[in-house]
Amino acid sequence: MTLHTPIRPDQKRPLTVRLATPRGFCAGVDRAIQIVERAIEKYGAPVYVRHEIVHNRHVVDRLKAMGAVFVKELDECPDDRPVVFSAHGVPKAIPATARAREMLFLDATCPLVSKVHVEAERHHAAGRHIILIGHAGHPEVIGTMGQLPAGAISLVETVEDAEAFQRPGDAPLAYATQTTLSVDDTAEILAALKRRFPELPDPHKEDICYATTNRQEAVKHLGAGCELVLVVGSKNSSNSARLVEVALRAGARDARLIDDAGHVDWAWLDGVQTLGITAGASAPEKLIQDLIDAVRERFDATVVEDDGERETVTFKLPRVLTA
Repeated sequence: MTLHTPIRPDQKRPLTVRLATPRGFCAGVDRAIQIVERAIEKYGAPVYVRHEIVHNRHVVDRLKAMGAVFVKELDECPDDRPVVFSAHGVPKAIPATARAREMLFLDATCPLVSKVHVEAERHHAAGRHIILIGHAGHPEVIGTMGQLPAGAISLVETVEDAEAFQRPGDAPLAYATQTTLSVDDTAEILAALKRRFPELPDPHKEDICYATTNRQEAVKHLGAGCELVLVVGSKNSSNSARLVEVALRAGARDARLIDDAGHVDWAWLDGVQTLGITAGASAPEKLIQDLIDAVRERFDATVVEDDGERETVTFKLPRVLTA
């Protein structure tokens, strides 16, 4: 076994570390995690959670240790224990089944995702066919498409999909987007759709949530001045993966998605003078601080926090957990 030999202070080379602001948890993620924690506190363990409550391995592991049991489908849950639906939202059939089984269920869907669901239903009620811009197979997309009958929504993932999309019959069109997409990529897709279907409303950012937009904007500033950007987040986190893409597009020589400090290959920092650090909306701040500590062990690091958007959004918890 190789023993870890600390690097002497006089051996450490200088490194500037820029921290993105904002970074890490958003209001929807914070609310979802609190719902699981409060449910365990109120009802005792186990509390079942359908799908990962948020896409972060560390969060899931901590909640498991508290008594949460994560399952893929509702039929894995007993009737007599509470079940929480994840922040990404679920198809309408899921709560309908839970009601039929007389289960106690708590919906942790992010209110901004619920807003997209309501918008989709409004368009459908008005007779419009909905184009949903998003990633196939993502839980949020599955949940949104599951709000309406099959065929009511067409999924578009790329500009190429937008060029190939065919209007079903003569139905008027509307669009909605997954909340965690790249703002710039989405604008390109919408521009292609608008060119083909001028009656579509002008592009807007309302569906892409404030937290996704703010974190991408912060990373654009990092990417423009950092040789390497490290994004703390799990590989299945859509918003975290987008931050890597945004950093590279903004000019970073390299950008990497890491679960935590233990996944850093320190050779990545060879020749790096300025390191950027951020985190996806489902990554706890502790993981960022652990990464900074790991950097300081190896470098004479000067840590500077970027001046970005300060977020004050909060979402209420379900009344049953606060009564």
